[in-house]
Amino acid sequence: MKKIPMRRCLATNQSFPKKDLLRIVRTPEGEVKVDLSGKLNGKGAYLSRSEEALQIARNKKVLARALEVEIPEEIYQEIERIING
Repeated sequence: MKKIPMRRCLATNQSFPKKDLLRIVRTPEGEVKVDLSGKLNGKGAYLSRSEEALQIARNKKVLARALEVEIPEEIYQEIERIING
């Protein structure tokens, strides 16, 4: 039986299977992107696919702290579009 990789959501601090989370990446060039494939090169941070997690991340700036770069508003809007379908 294969082991399921688990990752921790930055906002809620709960562990989820990796495929159930969104990965946000700071590329080596310093760009911030939402990584739907989970394979982009760079420093990654995971966020659960919920409005609650997005609000916590936005208000407490946990993504900015984890990725050590300012997160543009467009990234939060893109995450919101993905969460809402």
